[in-house]
Amino acid sequence: MMRQSFTFCVPCLFGLEGLAADELRRLDLAEVRAEDGRVFFTGSPGDCAKANLNLRCGERVLLEIGSFPARSFDALFEGVRALPWEDWLPRDAAFPVTGYSLDSALFSVPDCQRIIKKAVVERLKTRYRLEKFPETGAEYKIRFSIRKDKASVCLDTSGVALHKRGYRPAHTEASLRETLAAAMVKLARYRGRDDFCDPFCGSGTIAIEAALAALNRAPGLNRRFAAESWACFDPAVWEQAREAARAAEYRGQYRIFASDIDPRAVRLARENAERAKVAELIDFSAADACAFPRETERGVIVTNPPYGERLLDRQQAERIYRDFGAALAGKENWSLYLLSSDPEFERCFGRSADKKRKLYNGMIKCDLYMYYK
Repeated sequence: MMRQSFTFCVPCLFGLEGLAADELRRLDLAEVRAEDGRVFFTGSPGDCAKANLNLRCGERVLLEIGSFPARSFDALFEGVRALPWEDWLPRDAAFPVTGYSLDSALFSVPDCQRIIKKAVVERLKTRYRLEKFPETGAEYKIRFSIRKDKASVCLDTSGVALHKRGYRPAHTEASLRETLAAAMVKLARYRGRDDFCDPFCGSGTIAIEAALAALNRAPGLNRRFAAESWACFDPAVWEQAREAARAAEYRGQYRIFASDIDPRAVRLARENAERAKVAELIDFSAADACAFPRETERGVIVTNPPYGERLLDRQQAERIYRDFGAALAGKENWSLYLLSSDPEFERCFGRSADKKRKLYNGMIKCDLYMYYK
């Protein structure tokens, strides 16, 4: 293929940029830099495969084809048409267009999609000498962003978003996104040595991500990625990345506990853990978190209790916070990392957090309340 070093963009939930950047650096990727809602790095097709397989906190890996000022539709059209699409898209490629615009003169996303699609077609017409493109082959999804009148046009190498690990087709209502659960585990500095507990486990996402982290298992190991079917990428880079990821796994004895007052949620959580191939590492049980009986010499609780948006009853949520706070008041050696969107959480819980960090669960603004031991 052409040059072997490219610019990649990793979109992520707001608040996770630093964690995603740290992950990329630990993967030995080059020129990592974070911006609001995304992180960039440079690398080869092999680095693209490595990032897709191993990222816990990023949402996608996008290959940047080009960026340029775009204050008008003419500028957007000419900027896109000037890019070497024939180096990437075969004549039968399917190339849908999606994206967004923020703080820019071009604010109509449907119009931007139409202009970008037209510009790519015009470029490919001159290269392939075709008037119509069948789009019956592999998908090369084009994703654009326009921020402050600067357009960035990318190909989506991931396909299905990276937070969809493949283990959670069944989930309880208002589930926590896997990438956010992984970030909470990372912020709690859990690496498999301490006891770990999620007493409001829901569909099991936090405990499953903790088990994957303890094993150092690549979260994308059991799924496929869009760029695996691209003619412009050597298929060998994906198998090489998978072999390297498998070789980096750990094995050990772990004490990971997941419980929920709802037996149906516990059953679904266990099924999800089985799909993730970590069920044997997690002790699942039906239990009331507000009676929290667990003792430990050193442990961490990472959890996302039900809150107003989930229960449709803020008073009920705040009663749970009060009861859970009372249950933990006499416990020693547990640190706590708890996610909530309720600004009254600390008052209800009965203690001010040692530290707070603003995070987003989808579009819901939350705080991660951190209590150290």
